Amino acid sequence: MAHVNQASSSSIAQPDYWWYRARSELLRTILQPWIGTPERVLDVGSADGPSVSWMREHGHRVALDVDLDALSPGDVCGSAMELPFSDETFDVVAAFDVVEHCEPESKAVSELARVLRPGGRMFLAVPAYQWAWTQFDVDAGHYRRYTRKRLTAAVAATGLTVERSTYMFAGTLPMFSAERVLRKLRKASAEPDTSLPEVAPAVEKVLMGLCRWDQRVLRRRDLPFGSSVVLVATKPS
Repeated sequence: MAHVNQASSSSIAQPDYWWYRARSELLRTILQPWIGTPERVLDVGSADGPSVSWMREHGHRVALDVDLDALSPGDVCGSAMELPFSDETFDVVAAFDVVEHCEPESKAVSELARVLRPGGRMFLAVPAYQWAWTQFDVDAGHYRRYTRKRLTAAVAATGLTVERSTYMFAGTLPMFSAERVLRKLRKASAEPDTSLPEVAPAVEKVLMGLCRWDQRVLRRRDLPFGSSVVLVATKPS
């Protein structure tokens, strides 16, 4: 039986949070060179719209999400596990922080590949490292966290060719790790808590600066560590 764990995305309540703004620029840096000139783009998990606004510059974007609060007029309510589209419909299929909510992951990745046209690109981003698992992941509806190797294997199993896979948020990894340790030490609340850590303006400035360092490196090479994994794959023609 296929499952999708749904939790309301914090990006809806806090679209201007530093992490979403930084992720938008990091994703643009990694993925824009691969997007080409698509006619149709599928954005699965459109609750994270703040992180993919740059994709609206490319082709006709179709947004899909299981969360009605994430949808705008004209968007599609649906699941990554059973995409309501015909085979080979889209030139680009993007799913950012989606696959970790799906069980089995093979079903979700296969569905994303199914609706992709031959020669089309798949863009994925997922949270990194199982050692970073905390109650936050449970409350957010995650089934797993990833390494670059695991995500690459999951996509390659569908027959797609992986073009690039890299970590991102390397510069902020020490702060991320410390925050995860604090979450592990904190007593779990009876109520789900997916709130984002409050960040002082001075700290936010430092974090954004570290992410700009990530950007500069990612323009030239992959990062060997970071709190997220990003992947680009091509469907054989």
